[in-house]
Amino acid sequence: MSSSSVVPITPDVLVRNEGTVFLFCPLTSQGKGWIDEHVSPDAQWFGNALVVEHRFAWGLAQGMKDAGLVLA
Repeated sequence: MSSSSVVPITPDVLVRNEGTVFLFCPLTSQGKGWIDEHVSPDAQWFGNALVVEHRFAWGLAQGMKDAGLVLA
């Protein structure tokens, strides 16, 4: 493998700005486990994506990154 080879990193959580809310979609078991452990069980879900108001999105994303999760 040459030093110019890039190994893609699989994100744990896909974050999407949907205008009025952000969607946090866990893509790995680590991402899902972190959400299960740190987010209230009565949180709002849209399909398999956690729905988060703008005012909470940055803090949630930062907590995930601080825990070593990869966001995309």
